Amino acid sequence: MADVLLQDLWFHRVDDVRIENVLAEGELVVVRACAVVALTTCPSCGVASARVHSRYVRRLADSAVGHPGLVIELGVRRFRCRESACTRATFVEQIDGLTFRYGRRSAGLQRVLQRLALMLAGRAGARLAATLAVTASRSTLLRLIRALPDPVADTPKVLGVDEFALRKRHVYATILVNIETRQPVDLLPDRTVATVAAWMAAHPGIEVI
Repeated sequence: MADVLLQDLWFHRVDDVRIENVLAEGELVVVRACAVVALTTCPSCGVASARVHSRYVRRLADSAVGHPGLVIELGVRRFRCRESACTRATFVEQIDGLTFRYGRRSAGLQRVLQRLALMLAGRAGARLAATLAVTASRSTLLRLIRALPDPVADTPKVLGVDEFALRKRHVYATILVNIETRQPVDLLPDRTVATVAAWMAAHPGIEVI
């Protein structure tokens, strides 16, 4: 019963993970778990493999639950790719909803920090993260913002065009804004008519400028 409760508490959105035990180590709660999926697919060629090359433990920071800190020690496996023509001889399994490549945080904590960074950016975001028992510097939060993919913006019907100075009297750029939604659409590297005209030719459907 206790194992089922812990599974629901920490991994209620994650499949193929089994909790082994939970320990309190100083100011940290350490959840020890392991992946139990029978086989996984190579990220390069997509061929499924069950041939285990080796095993190791990933240590992931996670969102604290009523405690100063929570760490997941996750046992994962490195698999051999079965496709002889694949450029990747071995690969490490990733758990959907929990891990991502090279990540030292859980996927859930990564999403929380991304949203925190978008709302508050650097210093303010780092201060709020500290109150949530998460260590994240202002530089880390800014890197998370830069790593996010650019949102796909629809071509506006009413377009606002304005120039601004990146370096006054030396470097200028152009910002394009959807007037109806008041959201930025694109940034152009200069303020020339030719650049704006080329952008408009590539985005038909504008009715008012």
